[in-house]
This record gives sequence, structure tokens and C-alpha cells, in this order.
Amino acid sequence: MAGVTNGRPQPGAFTAVVTRPAGQSGDLSARLAAEGIETLEFPLIDIAPVVDDAPLRAAFASLDSYALVVFVSPNAVDHAFAAFDAIWPHALPIGVVGPGSVAALARHGVAAPGHRIVSPSSSVDDDGARFDSEALYAALEAELGEGEFDGKRVLIVRGDGGREWLADRLREAGAQVEAVAAYRRVVPDPSIGAWERVHALLAGAPHAWLVTSSEGVRNLNDLAHEHLTATEVTALKRAPLVAPHPRIAETARGFGFDSITMSGAGDERIVRALAACAQAQRAAPSAAAPSASFDQPASTNPAPTRMSDTNDTNNVTPQPAMAPPPLPPNPPYTPYEAQKRGGMGMALLWFIVIVFLAAAGVGGFALNRKVERMDARLAQRQQANDAQVAELRAKTDQAVATVHQVDSQFSQLEGKLADAQNAQQALQQQYADLARNRDDWTLAEVEQMLSSASEQLQLTGNTQLALFALQSADSRLAASDSSQALAVRKAIAQDIDKLKAAPSTDLTGLAIKLDNAIEQADTLPLAGEAPITHATPHASTPADTAKVAAATGEPRWKVWWEEFTTGIGQQLTSLVQVRRIDNADAMLNSPQQGYFIRENLKLRLLSARLALLSRNQTTLKSDLAAADAALARYFDASSKRTQTVEGLVKDVERGSAAVEVPNIDTSLQAVHQYKSRG
Repeated sequence: MAGVTNGRPQPGAFTAVVTRPAGQSGDLSARLAAEGIETLEFPLIDIAPVVDDAPLRAAFASLDSYALVVFVSPNAVDHAFAAFDAIWPHALPIGVVGPGSVAALARHGVAAPGHRIVSPSSSVDDDGARFDSEALYAALEAELGEGEFDGKRVLIVRGDGGREWLADRLREAGAQVEAVAAYRRVVPDPSIGAWERVHALLAGAPHAWLVTSSEGVRNLNDLAHEHLTATEVTALKRAPLVAPHPRIAETARGFGFDSITMSGAGDERIVRALAACAQAQRAAPSAAAPSASFDQPASTNPAPTRMSDTNDTNNVTPQPAMAPPPLPPNPPYTPYEAQKRGGMGMALLWFIVIVFLAAAGVGGFALNRKVERMDARLAQRQQANDAQVAELRAKTDQAVATVHQVDSQFSQLEGKLADAQNAQQALQQQYADLARNRDDWTLAEVEQMLSSASEQLQLTGNTQLALFALQSADSRLAASDSSQALAVRKAIAQDIDKLKAAPSTDLTGLAIKLDNAIEQADTLPLAGEAPITHATPHASTPADTAKVAAATGEPRWKVWWEEFTTGIGQQLTSLVQVRRIDNADAMLNSPQQGYFIRENLKLRLLSARLALLSRNQTTLKSDLAAADAALARYFDASSKRTQTVEGLVKDVERGSAAVEVPNIDTSLQAVHQYKSRG
């Protein structure tokens, strides 16, 4: 365990117990030494790399997709940049909690003005300055804007666990927050020399504890109950404790610490608070009675310069008659080598051996328990990480499948969307150049509404959305009393009436009729394939001839002769038929040409269907006219199937009169005239 000051404290010297992670207290120790305060480095948290840094490297590999990266501490900066071997993008903003993180970024070559770094105000003279998630979120809103995070991806680099306050606020603002761990916190194992110094301080030496995290307070409480006696734990809870943040002070108060001083963030404020504690403890012995050799300062009031709060209710000095007898002081801790030996007898030697073996057994048992707890904790974290990785992989596969599914749909609108984005950028540039008066801003908003509505109307044909946009624009212009705004409102009213009067067309029903016509195209008979009806000869029976002769009163031979000549005439006329055909080449089509005629008809009908769905009035009428002409020219007009298909085509032609979508060019022209006059 590195970072523990060697040697015993000087008698009467004030000692500050610094509990920061090892290697992070050099500057603070130097400042305390300049104030005449000795330091004892007693780390309560060790910082170690994460077991699996794959999520961190994956996040840093896609920095271009993030709108903001937040580092919660200098440790997060150092460990993250240890896994990042590229140049940080200059356009990517960085959010940090305090000046320590700003200095850590500077060590890695990321500093203003080349990079945009957002952090809370770090004025030394401001005693109310805070360096936490709340202050960072306020700084982000002040510098980037409240609506800047909506729909954007934000990366938070932190240790394992930690507060979710900042991530929750960013999610409420509409951001897609991703948190990755760059390091992990472990409970340290202080050395024997460090515990000797702590025993000596708790025996009555003037000192104060500096805790810089809530987790450090929890670790101090756990280590104290494992290594200190009940008397020393009580002395620890009554020792002065300096905390730079109210949340740390609340945690310490929850564990029973009595004297807590709020210093504020920053080494300067911490040094001032510890100097005030040292001055108060040096002044306490001089104010005590000379005859009292051992006074226990159980209810000493803090100095006026300290911002301390205590849970001890016995801070008021009692009356002399009611004063309880002073408590005996805690016996100072003395190493075994400095104790007086009563003798060198064999009994003392055996006692030492037994104590040593017992201590070794207890230490080995405690170490074994600690290793088992650590293994269980690591296994639990590994299982949690595996579950998270599996869940992320499943979500990634699902997202990839979804992207492939909609990619084909987006490809058709890609060009139009690019035009819309260019138009949007042009509008935004126009907004920046607009005058600051109220009418110009209102006109700019109305123009954007109408432009967006016109594009949506041409793309989707949704008249309701365009009608809503026109009504919204009219309500915005209603607040203006200028004559030009009145002219624009009149144009908008005309377009509103035009959209309301636009007939509703059953595009689905018309498309179904075209589908039916396409299905029957293969069964339509061509003009040269019309069936010819042959006369069926039949001979009259004698009984029939007799009946006719009896009915007419004519001779039977005459009746028979008339029937015979009539039958011969029918047979002769059935040999040749004469029909009128206006299109002579229709009779010259071979069966192979008939196949292509039917396919051409189907292509025309399919093209008409596409034009119908895309609301292309010109192409629709052209294809329907070509299909109707082909039916009349090449197919048998007397066939019921041909007549059915012709009827379907004519129904579609009649129903497509209102396919073309109305426009709102009148309103747009009025707005443009308004701008040109202004």
C-alpha cells in the first residue's frame, strides 16, 4: 500500500489524514505542508482498470456518432485515454465535473481553445461553487442550450457503478445516453504502518480526516470496525471530518460522525478548512484549565470560520455544578517493540509465540474470507456483464434486421429527402439573416410551414396535413395587422377552400379494377380468332311435313319441296360469311404476335396502375387511352370478356378525374411577394 507517510507525528503537531486514492494527493500534501500541517496518506479507495475494456474501446471507435462525451472524474479521463490511441475530434464537445478533470484532459493534449470543454465555473473566490453532476448539467444547458440533446447520442465515461442523476436528466432532455466503465473501485488494505499512525492519532493527537467520496466514508466505517477497538471507533466518530460536498457530509452523518466541516470543492478550499481545524485544535488546549492534565474535548464548539454540522446535542457548555467528571483519555497506541518488557522469562516468550500464532491464524482467516468475498463479487459482476453483453448482442441483431428491412423503403426517397434537407438548411440560413422585427419572424415561420406542407403534399398527397399547416399559418398571421399579412391570409384562405373542395378518390378501388383487367388480358380473344357459327342441317320428318301441309292447306309435295330448297340454301350460305372489319391488319396477326399484343396490353395497364398510385394524371390518361385503343383495334369487340375489360378501363378513366393533388402555390406566391416588397 503506497502513499503512507512514514514516521510518527511530532508531539502537538496537527495531522491531516488524506484518504484520496494512492498517488493523487501530491499537490494537496505540498499545500498542507506550506501551512505547517503534516499529512498521513491513508487511501480508502484504490483505482484499478476494468476487467473488460471492450465496451469502452467500441464506444471510442465510434466517437463521430456522439454529440457529447462526459468524463465524471480525472480517473475516468486517464483510464479512458489509456485505451484511446487516436486524436480526439476537435468538433466533439467534452463535459467534465471540475478543474481536476480539465487538468487531466490537458495532460492528454485536449484543452481549450482547440477543443470545446464544458465544466462548472471554477472561481476560487466563489465559496458556493460546486463541482458535481448538478453543476455540470447546468453548465451544459447554459453553453449548449436546453434542446440541444433531443435525439442526440451522449456518452458518459465513469467508474463501475456511480450516480445515475446526470444520465437520467439527459434522457429526460431527449438524449440517447450510453454509459461505459473506464475503471473500477476496490477496497484497499492499509499497511501495518498506516494503522500504527491511525492508532497514535486516535489516542489523542490533534488531527482531522479528509474524505472526498461517499464510498470512501463507507469503506472507512467498514475498515474501522474490522481493525479498531470500540474505544478507537468512538474516537474516530468524534474526530473532525472535512468533506468537500454536502452529499459526502450526509453519508458521514449517517454513519455517526459528529464533527463535519463543509469545505467546498477544490484544494484551496480544502486547505483553508483543514487550517481552520488545526487552528481550532491548537487553541483548545490553551483555553483549558492549567490543572487539568488530561481533558477530553467531547463538546468543543467549532470555530466561526468552519461550516460544520454535528449530530452531537451536547455542544452547550454545562454549568460548573452540573459538569460531569472528565473522561479518561484514550490510551496512546505504542508498538510492541517500544513497550517495557517485564522480563525475559520463558513464560513471556511462550505468550508472545501464542499471540503471534493467534494473530496469524485470525489474519489468515480474515484474508481468506476477504478473497472469497472478492471472488464471489467478481463472479457476480462477470455474470452481470455477460448478461448485458448477450442482451446488447440481441438488441444489435434486432436493430440490424430492422435497418435492412427499412433500407429498401428509404432508398426510393433518398433523393427527395436530400433535397428537403438542403431546403431546410437554406431556410435556416434565411432565418439567421432575417430582420428582428415581429412581422419578419412571423413571415419566416409561415413560409417554412407552407414549404414543408407543399413538399409533403406532393410526396404523400396528404391533404389533411397540408390543410392543418395552412390553418396554423393563418392563425400565426392573425396576430399581425399589416396589409401585406392580410393579402397572404386571403391567399391562404383560397388554398384552404381548394383543399376542402378536393374530391376524395378511391385509389384502392381503381387499382383493384386495373388488377382485374390485367388478370383477364390473357383470356381475351383477338379479332381474327372470333368463333364462326356453322349451320346445322336437319331433315324434316314426314310427320312434320304432313302437319305443315294440313295447317296450310297446301299439297304435301309442295311443302316438302319448299323445305328442301330452304335447307339447300342454308347450307350454301353457311359456307361463306362476310363481316365488316375497320382494321385490316388485325386479321393478319399470327398467334405469336397475339401473345405480344396481350403482353403490351398488360404493360399499359400496369403502367396506368403505377401512375394512379403515384397520382400522375398525365401518364395515367395516356396509358388508359393506349389500352382502350388496343382493345378496340386488336380484340374481338363482340366478346363479353373484351367488353368487360373495356368497361373496367373506362371506369378507371372516369374515376381518375380527381387523382391529381391540388397545390398551395397561391399561398407560397403571396408569401414571396410579401418578402419582395419588404
